[in-house]
Amino acid sequence: MPRQPRGSALAARATPLAARAVSVKSSFRTRMLELAAGLDDIIALGRGDPDFETPPAIVAAGADALISGYTHYSPPAGLPELRKAIAFQLKLNNNVKYSTDQIIVTNGAQEALLISILALVDPGDEVILQAPRFNAFDYMVKLAGGRIVDVPTLEADDYALRTDAIRGVLTKCSKLLVIANPNNPTGGLTPRAELERIARLAVEHDLLVISDEIYEKLIFGGAEHVSLAALDGMSERTVTVNGFSKAYAMTGWRVGYLAAPAWMMESAVEIKHTLSICTPPALQRGALAALESGEASVASMLAEYERRLALVLGRLDDMGISYGCPGGGMYVYANISSTGLDAETFCLELLRKEQVMVFPGTMFADPANRHIRITLLSPLESMEKALERMQRFVEQARDD
Repeated sequence: MPRQPRGSALAARATPLAARAVSVKSSFRTRMLELAAGLDDIIALGRGDPDFETPPAIVAAGADALISGYTHYSPPAGLPELRKAIAFQLKLNNNVKYSTDQIIVTNGAQEALLISILALVDPGDEVILQAPRFNAFDYMVKLAGGRIVDVPTLEADDYALRTDAIRGVLTKCSKLLVIANPNNPTGGLTPRAELERIARLAVEHDLLVISDEIYEKLIFGGAEHVSLAALDGMSERTVTVNGFSKAYAMTGWRVGYLAAPAWMMESAVEIKHTLSICTPPALQRGALAALESGEASVASMLAEYERRLALVLGRLDDMGISYGCPGGGMYVYANISSTGLDAETFCLELLRKEQVMVFPGTMFADPANRHIRITLLSPLESMEKALERMQRFVEQARDD
Protein backbone atom coordinates (compact mmCIF):
# COMPACT_ATOMS: atom_id res chain seq x y z
CA MET A 1 0.00 0.00 0.00
CA PRO A 2 1.40 3.44 -0.89
CA ARG A 3 2.56 5.48 2.12
CA GLN A 4 0.16 8.26 3.05
CA PRO A 5 1.63 11.71 2.35
CA ARG A 6 2.71 13.57 5.47
CA GLY A 7 0.39 16.46 4.80
CA SER A 8 -2.62 14.17 4.68
CA ALA A 9 -1.66 12.62 8.01
CA LEU A 10 -1.44 16.04 9.61
CA ALA A 11 -4.80 17.03 8.19
CA ALA A 12 -6.38 13.92 9.72
CA ARG A 13 -5.26 14.84 13.23
CA ALA A 14 -7.18 17.10 15.58
CA THR A 15 -3.92 18.98 16.15
CA PRO A 16 -0.27 18.34 15.29
CA LEU A 17 0.75 19.63 18.72
CA ALA A 18 2.19 17.26 21.30
CA ALA A 19 -0.04 16.50 24.27
CA ARG A 20 2.36 18.34 26.58
CA ALA A 21 1.91 21.55 24.61
CA VAL A 22 -0.97 22.77 26.72
CA SER A 23 -3.51 24.75 24.73
CA VAL A 24 -3.30 28.42 25.66
CA LYS A 25 -6.08 30.63 24.41
CA SER A 26 -5.78 34.38 24.14
CA SER A 27 -5.21 35.38 27.74
CA PHE A 28 -6.92 38.08 29.73
CA ARG A 29 -3.58 39.87 29.85
CA THR A 30 -3.63 40.00 26.04
CA ARG A 31 -7.11 41.51 26.08
CA MET A 32 -5.95 44.22 28.44
CA LEU A 33 -2.85 45.01 26.41
CA GLU A 34 -4.94 45.26 23.26
CA LEU A 35 -7.31 47.68 25.00
CA ALA A 36 -4.39 49.68 26.37
CA ALA A 37 -2.90 50.06 22.89
CA GLY A 38 -5.71 52.46 22.00
CA LEU A 39 -5.50 54.58 25.15
CA ASP A 40 -3.30 57.46 26.32
CA ASP A 41 -1.88 58.42 29.72
CA ILE A 42 -1.99 54.88 31.11
CA ILE A 43 -0.57 54.21 34.58
CA ALA A 44 0.48 50.56 34.75
CA LEU A 45 0.22 48.86 38.13
CA GLY A 46 0.13 45.40 36.68
CA ARG A 47 3.54 44.14 35.55
CA GLY A 48 6.02 42.69 38.03
CA ASP A 49 9.03 44.57 36.65
CA PRO A 50 10.72 47.07 39.01
CA ASP A 51 10.71 50.66 37.79
CA PHE A 52 14.22 51.23 39.18
CA GLU A 53 17.31 50.93 37.01
CA THR A 54 19.90 48.27 37.75
CA PRO A 55 22.48 49.81 40.14
CA PRO A 56 25.43 51.32 38.20
CA ALA A 57 28.10 49.12 39.81
CA ILE A 58 26.30 46.02 38.58
CA VAL A 59 25.96 47.41 35.07
CA ALA A 60 29.63 48.33 35.05
CA ALA A 61 30.62 44.83 36.14
CA GLY A 62 28.62 43.27 33.31
CA ALA A 63 30.06 45.69 30.75
CA ASP A 64 33.61 45.14 32.01
CA ALA A 65 33.11 41.38 31.77
CA LEU A 66 32.18 41.67 28.10
CA ILE A 67 35.27 43.78 27.41
CA SER A 68 37.41 41.33 29.39
CA GLY A 69 36.35 38.35 27.28
CA TYR A 70 33.43 36.75 29.10
CA THR A 71 31.86 36.04 25.72
CA HIS A 72 32.00 32.23 25.57
CA TYR A 73 30.33 29.38 27.42
CA SER A 74 30.72 29.02 31.14
CA PRO A 75 30.34 25.59 32.79
CA PRO A 76 26.66 24.60 32.62
CA ALA A 77 26.26 25.03 36.36
CA GLY A 78 27.70 28.54 36.22
CA LEU A 79 30.90 30.43 36.96
CA PRO A 80 32.65 28.91 39.98
CA GLU A 81 33.20 32.32 41.59
CA LEU A 82 29.49 33.16 41.43
CA ARG A 83 28.44 29.76 42.73
CA LYS A 84 30.89 30.10 45.61
CA ALA A 85 29.54 33.56 46.44
CA ILE A 86 25.94 32.29 46.38
CA ALA A 87 26.82 29.41 48.71
CA PHE A 88 28.53 31.86 51.07
CA GLN A 89 25.54 34.22 51.11
CA LEU A 90 23.12 31.35 51.76
CA LYS A 91 25.16 30.27 54.77
CA LEU A 92 25.64 33.82 56.06
CA ASN A 93 22.12 35.19 55.56
CA ASN A 94 19.87 32.12 55.39
CA ASN A 95 21.60 29.64 57.70
CA VAL A 96 21.59 27.09 54.88
CA LYS A 97 24.74 25.11 54.07
CA TYR A 98 25.29 24.27 50.41
CA SER A 99 28.60 23.49 48.76
CA THR A 100 29.56 25.22 45.51
CA ASP A 101 28.73 21.95 43.72
CA GLN A 102 25.14 22.20 44.94
CA ILE A 103 24.47 25.50 43.13
CA ILE A 104 23.28 25.91 39.52
CA VAL A 105 23.15 29.39 38.01
CA THR A 106 20.14 29.67 35.72
CA ASN A 107 18.50 32.01 33.25
CA GLY A 108 16.31 33.62 35.86
CA ALA A 109 14.54 31.96 38.76
CA GLN A 110 11.92 30.72 36.31
CA GLU A 111 14.42 28.39 34.64
CA ALA A 112 15.52 27.22 38.08
CA LEU A 113 11.92 26.30 38.87
CA LEU A 114 11.47 24.46 35.58
CA ILE A 115 14.72 22.50 36.03
CA SER A 116 13.66 21.51 39.53
CA ILE A 117 10.19 20.38 38.49
CA LEU A 118 11.49 18.43 35.50
CA ALA A 119 14.06 16.74 37.73
CA LEU A 120 11.56 15.77 40.44
CA VAL A 121 8.13 15.18 38.89
CA ASP A 122 7.04 12.05 37.04
CA PRO A 123 3.75 11.71 35.16
CA GLY A 124 0.96 11.22 37.67
CA ASP A 125 2.82 12.71 40.62
CA GLU A 126 0.78 15.20 42.61
CA VAL A 127 2.31 18.64 43.05
CA ILE A 128 0.84 20.81 45.79
CA LEU A 129 0.66 24.50 44.86
CA GLN A 130 -0.61 27.36 47.00
CA ALA A 131 -3.38 29.46 45.53
CA PRO A 132 -3.31 32.23 44.44
CA ARG A 133 0.11 31.81 42.78
CA PHE A 134 2.44 32.77 39.97
CA ASN A 135 0.74 31.14 36.99
CA ALA A 136 3.90 29.73 35.37
CA PHE A 137 3.95 27.01 38.03
CA ASP A 138 0.92 25.41 36.42
CA TYR A 139 2.46 25.13 32.97
CA MET A 140 5.70 23.73 34.40
CA VAL A 141 3.89 21.00 36.30
CA LYS A 142 1.84 20.10 33.23
CA LEU A 143 4.97 19.93 31.07
CA ALA A 144 6.37 17.38 33.51
CA GLY A 145 3.13 15.38 33.45
CA GLY A 146 2.30 16.13 37.06
CA ARG A 147 -1.12 16.73 38.60
CA ILE A 148 -1.80 20.06 40.30
CA VAL A 149 -3.36 20.07 43.74
CA ASP A 150 -4.46 23.48 45.07
CA VAL A 151 -4.01 24.63 48.66
CA PRO A 152 -6.00 27.82 49.23
CA THR A 153 -4.53 30.71 51.21
CA LEU A 154 -6.90 33.19 52.80
CA GLU A 155 -7.19 36.94 53.16
CA ALA A 156 -7.98 36.46 56.86
CA ASP A 157 -4.51 34.88 57.28
CA ASP A 158 -2.81 37.57 55.19
CA TYR A 159 -2.37 34.75 52.67
CA ALA A 160 0.15 32.82 54.78
CA LEU A 161 0.31 29.11 53.96
CA ARG A 162 -1.24 26.87 56.62
CA THR A 163 -0.10 23.36 57.54
CA ASP A 164 -3.62 22.04 58.10
CA ALA A 165 -4.61 23.12 54.59
CA ILE A 166 -1.69 21.15 53.14
CA ARG A 167 -2.48 18.13 55.29
CA GLY A 168 -6.04 18.16 54.03
CA VAL A 169 -5.02 17.57 50.39
CA LEU A 170 -2.33 14.90 50.89
CA THR A 171 -2.77 11.56 49.15
CA LYS A 172 -0.54 8.57 48.44
CA CYS A 173 0.42 10.30 45.14
CA SER A 174 1.62 13.53 46.80
CA LYS A 175 5.29 14.03 45.94
CA LEU A 176 6.20 17.72 45.77
CA LEU A 177 5.18 20.86 47.62
CA VAL A 178 6.02 24.21 46.03
CA ILE A 179 6.14 27.22 48.36
CA ALA A 180 6.69 30.83 47.33
CA ASN A 181 7.57 32.89 50.40
CA PRO A 182 6.77 35.78 50.11
CA ASN A 183 4.18 34.91 47.52
CA ASN A 184 3.21 36.47 44.20
CA PRO A 185 0.49 37.83 43.81
CA THR A 186 -0.54 38.13 47.45
CA GLY A 187 2.63 39.21 49.25
CA GLY A 188 1.77 36.51 51.79
CA LEU A 189 4.66 35.76 54.16
CA THR A 190 4.48 32.44 56.00
CA PRO A 191 6.03 32.88 59.48
CA ARG A 192 8.66 30.69 61.10
CA ALA A 193 6.31 28.79 63.42
CA GLU A 194 4.10 27.76 60.51
CA LEU A 195 7.10 26.83 58.36
CA GLU A 196 8.37 24.62 61.17
CA ARG A 197 5.03 22.80 61.21
CA ILE A 198 5.14 22.48 57.41
CA ALA A 199 8.67 21.07 57.69
CA ARG A 200 7.53 18.41 60.16
CA LEU A 201 4.64 17.53 57.84
CA ALA A 202 7.02 17.21 54.86
CA VAL A 203 9.28 14.85 56.80
CA GLU A 204 6.33 12.84 58.08
CA HIS A 205 4.92 12.32 54.58
CA ASP A 206 8.25 12.20 52.71
CA LEU A 207 7.39 15.26 50.62
CA LEU A 208 9.98 16.98 48.45
CA VAL A 209 9.82 20.78 48.54
CA ILE A 210 10.72 23.64 46.22
CA SER A 211 11.07 26.90 48.15
CA ASP A 212 10.81 29.92 45.83
CA GLU A 213 12.48 32.77 47.72
CA ILE A 214 12.86 35.34 44.95
CA TYR A 215 11.38 38.09 47.18
CA GLU A 216 13.38 37.25 50.31
CA LYS A 217 15.15 40.63 50.41
CA LEU A 218 11.89 42.55 50.01
CA ILE A 219 10.35 41.98 53.44
CA PHE A 220 8.18 44.71 54.97
CA GLY A 221 8.26 46.11 58.48
CA GLY A 222 11.38 44.27 59.57
CA ALA A 223 9.59 40.91 59.54
CA GLU A 224 11.63 37.70 59.41
CA HIS A 225 12.24 35.69 56.28
CA VAL A 226 13.00 32.01 56.91
CA SER A 227 14.53 29.62 54.38
CA LEU A 228 12.74 26.29 54.57
CA ALA A 229 15.96 24.35 53.93
CA ALA A 230 17.37 25.69 57.21
CA LEU A 231 14.75 23.86 59.28
CA ASP A 232 15.16 20.42 60.81
CA GLY A 233 15.01 17.57 58.32
CA MET A 234 14.63 19.82 55.27
CA SER A 235 18.07 20.27 53.69
CA GLU A 236 17.99 16.87 51.96
CA ARG A 237 14.48 17.29 50.60
CA THR A 238 14.37 21.00 49.66
CA VAL A 239 15.39 22.90 46.54
CA THR A 240 15.91 26.59 47.26
CA VAL A 241 15.23 28.84 44.26
CA ASN A 242 16.22 32.49 44.13
CA GLY A 243 17.58 35.12 41.78
CA PHE A 244 18.61 38.69 41.17
CA SER A 245 15.68 40.03 39.13
CA LYS A 246 13.48 41.58 41.78
CA ALA A 247 15.67 42.79 44.65
CA TYR A 248 18.39 44.23 42.41
CA ALA A 249 16.11 45.45 39.57
CA MET A 250 17.80 43.01 37.16
CA THR A 251 14.77 41.44 35.46
CA GLY A 252 16.31 41.75 31.99
CA TRP A 253 19.59 40.19 33.08
CA ARG A 254 17.91 36.80 33.58
CA VAL A 255 20.16 35.44 36.33
CA GLY A 256 18.78 33.13 38.99
CA TYR A 257 19.89 30.01 40.77
CA LEU A 258 18.85 26.85 42.49
CA ALA A 259 20.51 25.25 45.50
CA ALA A 260 19.67 21.58 45.90
CA PRO A 261 20.57 18.33 47.64
CA ALA A 262 23.65 16.60 46.24
CA TRP A 263 21.62 13.59 45.08
CA MET A 264 19.76 15.81 42.58
CA MET A 265 22.65 17.73 41.07
CA GLU A 266 23.87 15.48 38.25
CA SER A 267 20.41 15.24 36.72
CA ALA A 268 19.63 18.91 37.28
CA VAL A 269 22.87 20.05 35.61
CA GLU A 270 22.10 17.92 32.57
CA ILE A 271 18.62 19.43 32.29
CA LYS A 272 20.13 22.91 32.57
CA HIS A 273 22.65 22.07 29.85
CA THR A 274 19.88 20.78 27.59
CA LEU A 275 17.67 23.83 28.10
CA SER A 276 20.21 26.62 27.61
CA ILE A 277 23.81 25.32 27.89
CA CYS A 278 24.71 28.07 30.36
CA THR A 279 23.68 31.45 31.69
CA PRO A 280 25.57 34.23 29.82
CA PRO A 281 28.88 34.62 31.68
CA ALA A 282 29.03 38.42 31.52
CA LEU A 283 25.61 38.58 33.13
CA GLN A 284 26.80 36.18 35.81
CA ARG A 285 29.61 38.63 36.56
CA GLY A 286 26.97 41.32 37.04
CA ALA A 287 25.17 39.05 39.50
CA LEU A 288 28.44 38.55 41.38
CA ALA A 289 28.78 42.32 41.67
CA ALA A 290 25.24 42.46 43.04
CA LEU A 291 26.21 40.08 45.85
CA GLU A 292 29.41 41.98 46.54
CA SER A 293 28.15 45.56 46.50
CA GLY A 294 24.39 45.74 45.91
CA GLU A 295 22.93 45.68 49.41
CA ALA A 296 22.77 49.46 49.84
CA SER A 297 20.76 49.71 46.64
CA VAL A 298 18.42 46.96 47.82
CA ALA A 299 17.83 48.79 51.10
CA SER A 300 17.06 52.02 49.25
CA MET A 301 14.59 50.33 46.90
CA LEU A 302 12.92 48.48 49.77
CA ALA A 303 12.43 51.75 51.66
CA GLU A 304 10.70 53.22 48.62
CA TYR A 305 8.50 50.13 48.19
CA GLU A 306 7.43 50.50 51.82
CA ARG A 307 6.46 54.14 51.23
CA ARG A 308 4.40 53.08 48.23
CA LEU A 309 2.84 50.23 50.21
CA ALA A 310 1.69 52.64 52.93
CA LEU A 311 0.11 54.83 50.28
CA VAL A 312 -1.76 51.93 48.64
CA LEU A 313 -3.06 50.46 51.88
CA GLY A 314 -4.20 53.88 53.13
CA ARG A 315 -6.09 54.61 49.92
CA LEU A 316 -7.67 51.15 49.85
CA ASP A 317 -8.87 51.76 53.41
CA ASP A 318 -10.39 55.04 52.22
CA MET A 319 -12.15 53.16 49.42
CA GLY A 320 -13.50 50.48 51.77
CA ILE A 321 -11.64 47.76 49.89
CA SER A 322 -10.20 44.94 51.97
CA TYR A 323 -6.89 43.16 51.44
CA GLY A 324 -4.44 40.75 53.00
CA CYS A 325 -1.60 42.78 54.50
CA PRO A 326 1.50 41.78 52.51
CA GLY A 327 4.55 40.68 54.44
CA GLY A 328 6.85 41.21 51.49
CA GLY A 329 7.22 41.25 47.74
CA MET A 330 5.96 43.95 45.40
CA TYR A 331 2.20 43.51 45.46
CA VAL A 332 -1.08 44.14 47.24
CA TYR A 333 -3.89 41.64 46.69
CA ALA A 334 -7.15 43.51 47.12
CA ASN A 335 -10.73 42.23 47.35
CA ILE A 336 -12.95 44.42 45.14
CA SER A 337 -16.19 42.45 45.58
CA SER A 338 -17.68 45.34 47.59
CA THR A 339 -17.84 47.35 44.35
CA GLY A 340 -20.39 44.94 42.89
CA LEU A 341 -18.07 44.09 40.00
CA ASP A 342 -16.20 40.89 39.34
CA ALA A 343 -12.42 41.28 39.10
CA GLU A 344 -12.10 40.94 35.33
CA THR A 345 -14.83 43.49 34.67
CA PHE A 346 -13.28 45.79 37.27
CA CYS A 347 -9.88 45.63 35.55
CA LEU A 348 -11.22 46.16 32.04
CA GLU A 349 -13.47 49.05 33.02
CA LEU A 350 -10.84 50.70 35.22
CA LEU A 351 -8.46 50.62 32.26
CA ARG A 352 -11.07 51.83 29.77
CA LYS A 353 -12.51 54.64 31.93
CA GLU A 354 -9.53 55.74 34.05
CA GLN A 355 -6.45 54.46 32.17
CA VAL A 356 -5.17 52.49 35.18
CA MET A 357 -3.96 48.94 34.58
CA VAL A 358 -4.14 46.30 37.30
CA PHE A 359 -4.54 42.54 36.88
CA PRO A 360 -7.34 40.26 38.13
CA GLY A 361 -6.74 37.32 40.43
CA THR A 362 -8.03 34.99 37.74
CA MET A 363 -4.59 35.38 36.14
CA PHE A 364 -3.06 33.86 39.27
CA ALA A 365 -4.97 30.61 39.71
CA ASP A 366 -7.71 32.30 41.74
CA PRO A 367 -11.10 31.24 40.39
CA ALA A 368 -13.09 33.48 42.74
CA ASN A 369 -12.85 36.46 40.32
CA ARG A 370 -13.06 39.02 43.11
CA HIS A 371 -9.44 40.09 43.67
CA ILE A 372 -6.97 42.33 41.88
CA ARG A 373 -3.19 42.55 42.11
CA ILE A 374 -1.78 46.06 42.51
CA THR A 375 1.97 46.40 42.05
CA LEU A 376 4.24 48.83 43.88
CA LEU A 377 6.35 49.40 40.79
CA SER A 378 5.63 52.95 39.70
CA PRO A 379 6.93 56.25 41.12
CA LEU A 380 5.03 57.53 44.13
CA GLU A 381 3.55 60.45 42.19
CA SER A 382 2.19 58.13 39.51
CA MET A 383 0.75 55.81 42.12
CA GLU A 384 -0.98 58.70 43.85
CA LYS A 385 -2.58 59.70 40.56
CA ALA A 386 -3.57 56.10 39.79
CA LEU A 387 -5.17 55.62 43.19
CA GLU A 388 -7.12 58.88 42.85
CA ARG A 389 -8.48 57.57 39.56
CA MET A 390 -9.25 54.21 41.11
CA GLN A 391 -11.14 55.81 43.99
CA ARG A 392 -13.23 57.81 41.54
CA PHE A 393 -13.96 54.63 39.60
CA VAL A 394 -14.92 52.70 42.74
CA GLU A 395 -17.28 55.43 43.93
CA GLN A 396 -18.95 55.52 40.52
CA ALA A 397 -19.29 51.72 40.43
CA ARG A 398 -21.04 51.73 43.78
CA ASP A 399 -23.40 54.51 42.66
CA ASP A 400 -24.42 52.68 39.48
